[in-house]
Amino acid sequence: MTISDRVRIRDVRVLSDNWTPLKETTFDYRRANGEWQTQHRETYERDNAAAVLPYNLARRTVILVRQFRLPAFIRGYDDLLIEAAAGVLDNASPEERIRAEAEEETGYRLHHVHKVFEAFMSPGANTEKLHFFVAEYEPEMRVSGGGGLEHEGEDIEVLELPIDEALAMIADGRIIDAKAIMLLQYVALHVFR
Repeated sequence: MTISDRVRIRDVRVLSDNWTPLKETTFDYRRANGEWQTQHRETYERDNAAAVLPYNLARRTVILVRQFRLPAFIRGYDDLLIEAAAGVLDNASPEERIRAEAEEETGYRLHHVHKVFEAFMSPGANTEKLHFFVAEYEPEMRVSGGGGLEHEGEDIEVLELPIDEALAMIADGRIIDAKAIMLLQYVALHVFR
């Protein structure tokens, strides 16, 4: 039996279709004990996205970005978020999109990106799956100041940090973005050993 055998969609209603569709789904779910239960869930139908952490092994540094995030501010976080560069796929392959996002946000033209894993970031309410990448960078790969696209409302600061400092920033709460935490831990375990 697959999970598809345990789910029957009864109704899907669009509640909002502004930035990303918000839908309410009514469905029957067969519980582990065999009983069917009707449930209702709201989901944001987000496109998939990709994130990248550029690193320089010889210098023991990484590139992160810092920017304003309204949802974090609404939740009471009174600072800019330090994150891994990321973006929605917009019908591109994850590799194509992350190269473009890295250049837009960080100013670095990355040549060889390496996919390390995929993850659902908030599967309780969001359909988005993230593709995670790492890539080596050299100072001469910087082709612009980065900063994002103004017409998209981006105002991004580029940070080049020693890996040990970035890891310490997780421990002391200065880095609380899941993408950045996951990628920093990945390079700590697999690159900067």
